Amino acid sequence: MPLKMHRSLHAPVGEWLNQEIVQPYGFSPTTLARKFGVTRQAMSTLLNGRAGLSADMAIRFEKGFGISADTLMRMQAAYDLAQARAHEDQLEVDRVPTLAAGQ
Repeated sequence: MPLKMHRSLHAPVGEWLNQEIVQPYGFSPTTLARKFGVTRQAMSTLLNGRAGLSADMAIRFEKGFGISADTLMRMQAAYDLAQARAHEDQLEVDRVPTLAAGQ
């Protein structure tokens, strides 16, 4: 039986951050960018789901909101893998033979 992808992995992490963390505080991308010391464009691109979450930005969210950067990065990795799995049947790879014991 194939595993079902959790619904939180269907949306980019930035969109999740926007809906669950940023919007409840009422921050605009411009205001949050200023607080985080990044460009408005970088913040907007992340929050609109057009860019993935970097480790640097995850730490900024940790410092700003107290949400674990480690958790955010695991969410990003899970999202990225789920996106890759969606088209894994299109990847052509030759299997590498197993090495014999002792080699």
